[in-house]
Amino acid sequence: MQQFTLTLPSPIVCSPYQNSMSLLTSLSWLSFPSILLLLPLMFLTTLIIFKKSRSSLNLPPGPPPLPIIGNMHQLGVVSHNSLLSLFKTYGPLLHLQLGSVPTLVVSSAELAKEVMKYQDLNFCSRPPFMSQKRLSYNFQDIAFVPYGEYWREMRKISIVELFSTKRIQSFGFIREEEVSQMIALISDSCSSSKPINLSDLLLTLTSNIICRAAFGKCYIGGAEKSDFHRISLETQALFVAFFVGDFIPWLGWIDTLTGQRARLEKNFFELDAFYDQVIDEHMDPERPKSEHEDFVDVMIKVQKDLNLTRDHIKGVLMNILVAGTDTGSATVVWAMTELIRNPRVMKKAQDEVRSVVGSKNKVEESDLSQLHYLKLVVKETFRLHCPAPLLVPRETIRHCTINGYDILPKTLVFVNAMAIGRDPEYWKDPDEFVPERFIDSEVDYRGTHFQLIPFGAGRRICPGMSFGTMTVELTMANLVYHFNWEFPSGVNKENIDMSEAPGITVHKKSDLLLVATKTSSSDVQRQE
Repeated sequence: MQQFTLTLPSPIVCSPYQNSMSLLTSLSWLSFPSILLLLPLMFLTTLIIFKKSRSSLNLPPGPPPLPIIGNMHQLGVVSHNSLLSLFKTYGPLLHLQLGSVPTLVVSSAELAKEVMKYQDLNFCSRPPFMSQKRLSYNFQDIAFVPYGEYWREMRKISIVELFSTKRIQSFGFIREEEVSQMIALISDSCSSSKPINLSDLLLTLTSNIICRAAFGKCYIGGAEKSDFHRISLETQALFVAFFVGDFIPWLGWIDTLTGQRARLEKNFFELDAFYDQVIDEHMDPERPKSEHEDFVDVMIKVQKDLNLTRDHIKGVLMNILVAGTDTGSATVVWAMTELIRNPRVMKKAQDEVRSVVGSKNKVEESDLSQLHYLKLVVKETFRLHCPAPLLVPRETIRHCTINGYDILPKTLVFVNAMAIGRDPEYWKDPDEFVPERFIDSEVDYRGTHFQLIPFGAGRRICPGMSFGTMTVELTMANLVYHFNWEFPSGVNKENIDMSEAPGITVHKKSDLLLVATKTSSSDVQRQE
């Protein structure tokens, strides 16, 4: 195993409730009328400081902010759609004031390249959001840790140990087994001709794959499954939950009054207990040896070499759990939605898979390299339905300029990958699902072509990209190989609900319900 020298971040030194309790103590001398009297003074002071700071800077264009809240009122429930409308008014480099946080929104491939390539070092940190800090054990993870020596060393570990090509291939049997089980469940339901909830099945599939790869087992029944899924869903919800203190620090006490802090602490301790159980099981000397290492096994070995703490292992596991489950299922749901709306594309994908696989009854990962059109379908899905439309937010390290505009240190930065993927400047008929647009095109999603960046680019590109893509391709190939698909009664391509649910990962708002019919031997033979 490759050796690394790791500089650890400062440990968490406060008790779970210390911050909130000290805040309440510091406010205890204030009566409610006193707070009301102080608010106008705070408002005036903030307004004066804000206006003075803006007047001396050449900031990018943007809508005028309101006092205290800034432009927060202009972000709708589905933020990337609200930002798209602002982009049409103010252009691809947009300045917003979210509370007291200066914010930059980038919505063109050229500017994304500037941010994530030419000036990547200026833009490569992460904002210290409250929920991410707590759930990553004070940023002892990979995805959300601010830029520095610790992040560089953990990044090496993720590339060399966790997501190397060899490691990803070693999990192939897990992906194939779990996909086969899902196909069997769908086959059993075909005889009833009732609609199948693909959204539920795909979320279970990706969750099982991630759990087996990360923890060595999946949680498939009884109270254990119920508890795990409840904790996992709450963790994902907290990552997009709004905390007043993140944007208006002097009003952070509101998070205590509303119960947001208590909700975060409850989830943290439940998640922490789950991780402890998993790690204890792996460190049990009587645990049966497995020929396949999971992510916990790898991190325990790395821990011994680098003197990591348990919290470092837990922080990395949180990244894998949150990022891996959500994005994969959302991508396949959107892909199947587009295929059922586009029968020509569906048939072309089915014909290719059935021709390559023949009558051997399942698609294996070794077949994927020959499924060229299916790969175009996946690529087009990433373009039209970017799983994380605003990517993971960044934060600037220092003052810099873009196109002559001043960008302040600690500016929150969103790259609107969804807007870029639908920009008519780069894409003909951008709202149409046309996989053929990538034929004879060099454009790929691996971070070198900035008109298609579903996994980001630069230093902070997603290290688990290949793992996730392999899961999506294998799942898609088996779904179109084994079944013919139809809309349920009363639904068609004109009235199917295409609305999006809010979140870091954009899911289809309503579940995808389709009717499956088993592929006949004649369907396969016609393509051989």
